[in-house]
Amino acid sequence: MLDRKVVVTRSAMQSLGLACVLVFGVSGCRHKPVVPPLPPITQPVDLVEVPRQEPPPMIQPPHITLPPVPVASGAHPHRERRRRTATANASTPETEPSSTSSPETAAIGSLSLGGVANPHAQQEAADLITSIEKRLNGLSAQKAEGEKQQVSRIRNFEKQAQDALNSGDVEGAKTLATKARLLLDDLEK
Repeated sequence: MLDRKVVVTRSAMQSLGLACVLVFGVSGCRHKPVVPPLPPITQPVDLVEVPRQEPPPMIQPPHITLPPVPVASGAHPHRERRRRTATANASTPETEPSSTSSPETAAIGSLSLGGVANPHAQQEAADLITSIEKRLNGLSAQKAEGEKQQVSRIRNFEKQAQDALNSGDVEGAKTLATKARLLLDDLEK
């Protein structure tokens, strides 16, 4: 019985091998088919020119009338007030201290003239005050509302500095304006 199984297995293997050879033989080779080259052109071909046409006329868009733009009636432009210069101080002549004392004594205890005698310092104080005012006006509404007390302090120092400048106290005005500027720097951080 063992011999018979071997014979059946052997014949099955042979028939399977034969079937594989036939399948591969019938299917043939799978190489790319060679395409014959095209014949060369013997006569030149004339190019046909297409006549140019004018572009179609543009269609005019219909005229549409738009309603007028609404204008806010409650809005008023912000007007910036001009600051008065120290013309009031210039009209009242200041008396110069008498120079009867010795120069050494005068240098120790003498006070310098503000206002008219030093216009550069006066202009510097005025510029400092206006820059503080511009920065305060430039603050966002949220920040100004959140730090109302700080803004109030800054405005108070600014007002005092302006009053001091108007009265002729340039050094006092610069000191107060510097305090306001420092508070404003802290607020903007």
